[in-house]
Amino acid sequence: MIYDITHTTEYRFHRPVEFGPHRLCFRPRDGHDMRVLATELQVSPNPLRVDLMHDVYGNSVASVQPGGSADVLSITSRFTVDHLGSMAFELPTMSESLWMPPSYTQLERLALTPFLLPSFMDPGHVLRAWAQEFAGLEGGPRQTIARMTESIRSGFQYTLREEEGVQTPQQTLALGSGACRDLATLMIDALRQLGIAARFVSGYLYQPAQGENIGGGATHGWVQVYLPDCGWFPVDPTNNLIGGSDLIRVAVGRDASEVSPLSGEWFGAPGDAAGMTVQVEVLARP
Repeated sequence: MIYDITHTTEYRFHRPVEFGPHRLCFRPRDGHDMRVLATELQVSPNPLRVDLMHDVYGNSVASVQPGGSADVLSITSRFTVDHLGSMAFELPTMSESLWMPPSYTQLERLALTPFLLPSFMDPGHVLRAWAQEFAGLEGGPRQTIARMTESIRSGFQYTLREEEGVQTPQQTLALGSGACRDLATLMIDALRQLGIAARFVSGYLYQPAQGENIGGGATHGWVQVYLPDCGWFPVDPTNNLIGGSDLIRVAVGRDASEVSPLSGEWFGAPGDAAGMTVQVEVLARP
């Protein structure tokens, strides 16, 4: 499937302000299942410089220094990607793959340690008790993951939150609702409680005209899980998706705070800020 993606962010101010460096993490992450065919970046006011680098997780990051002062900062990124789809979850299962927790090798555990340690405290073991409900049945890690994904999609309400940051897993459990980043964070820490390596993914979601996917129109957040005979594979609890080609990854990290799509600084009075808008369009070519 070939997708054309347009990601536009606009910051508005009541008077011209000066800008510091901005960190952009928009470019989809290449792999054997997905190739980036074309890229374009437009910044207004025109940037003094654009520097490209890879962060500690191998994500593509652009450091942009807008030039001059302005009352609007506009950043538009366009990409074309060829997404073949992820089928890792369907790979043949080895006998030891039914063990819980997964039988990671020593070398795997060294690399996976950051993704096995929960990000949040679990007072009263509330999250662990909830997670163990899915692990107490037959089927091993794969079925545990599938049951948890379906349960979050059917048992929690998706909400669009404009506030920064994420809810704690305990807050999401208590509320029974959350944004995509909240539902992904809940699943990540729940899997880590069970000894299953998981990390946060930021990217784009394709919403077919007749499909049921929710969470498009902006960046989307989901989970990557690592199993010994699957490697890393995508899991979206917001939409009960495992694998496939609807999830277009951009960046991965231990938690959501590490994969912010855009951050930067501007210089002026606090009252100068007039708001911002974000628009993401993902179109599939016939």
